[in-house]
Amino acid sequence: MEPRAGVSKQEIREQIWNYMEAHGVADFPRPVHHRIPNFKGASQASEQLPHLQEFRVAGTVKVNPDAPQSSARFLVLQSQKTLLVPTPRLRTGLFNRITPPSGATTAELRRCATAQGVRNFSVPVGLDSSVHVDLVVVGSVAVSEKGWRIGKGEGYADLEYAMMVSMGAVREGTPVVTTVHDCQVLDFPEALLEDHDLTVDYILTPTRVIATGCERPKPAGITWSKISGEMLERIPVLRSLRERERRAGKDVTLRTVGGPQRAPQPETGTTLRLSTATSPPGRCRLKGSQPFAQQLGDPGLPNLLC
Repeated sequence: MEPRAGVSKQEIREQIWNYMEAHGVADFPRPVHHRIPNFKGASQASEQLPHLQEFRVAGTVKVNPDAPQSSARFLVLQSQKTLLVPTPRLRTGLFNRITPPSGATTAELRRCATAQGVRNFSVPVGLDSSVHVDLVVVGSVAVSEKGWRIGKGEGYADLEYAMMVSMGAVREGTPVVTTVHDCQVLDFPEALLEDHDLTVDYILTPTRVIATGCERPKPAGITWSKISGEMLERIPVLRSLRERERRAGKDVTLRTVGGPQRAPQPETGTTLRLSTATSPPGRCRLKGSQPFAQQLGDPGLPNLLC
């Protein structure tokens, strides 16, 4: 990558999506652009989950509804733990509890873990339910070994976590895990993150388990100044939470007409560079000298190294 003043989250997303499509990493549904991208090896990444002590002791696990985390949802059900899955775009509530048929076979549990199964075998969980989530699994577009995460840009994972904080479903130490392809693990500036951005404690790839040791605080609740009236209208459960917090005396002032505050910009001269340390197999980085695409003679490829 040519030296430049900074890099944006969207640039990182586009480079990851482009790389996955160009290098045969992407899996159905295609193209992976504007999604939490599914990838070849997603099941192997999820199979790292039962090896985590935090998973073994968890009773209730919340997993996002995207395709690459289907195997994670299956493993939760197979382990006879309570599986919670957010409703798509939070249209009908915060999340549902997946309830497989009595005596479900392995094949039936796998069906329950699919998008269709989540729709067919679920029971809504209301805001007044006494839910305590022991482990959170999220999808990512990009993530750093320090635990900094970039999603697809719509903010649902961040908002879901903040809503769980507001309803008392998670505590400060509730661990967050993400499953990604090795090429989605790269260095990027912490300056890109905002206070409402969710960080992760573990990164699971097809070849690695990364304990991030992340010390950056997770969202402490809903930042109402980041919520627009349009979003409030679109997400009924958000309206209910706002009314609950208003009654509790909290400031629930919404985002002003001027739009969201600009994300913090990286310091001048910040670029995404290869570490001088030896890279683990499969890890992708943004190159900080001559563009990788130029080296390959293909300007359509992203500036990533794996």
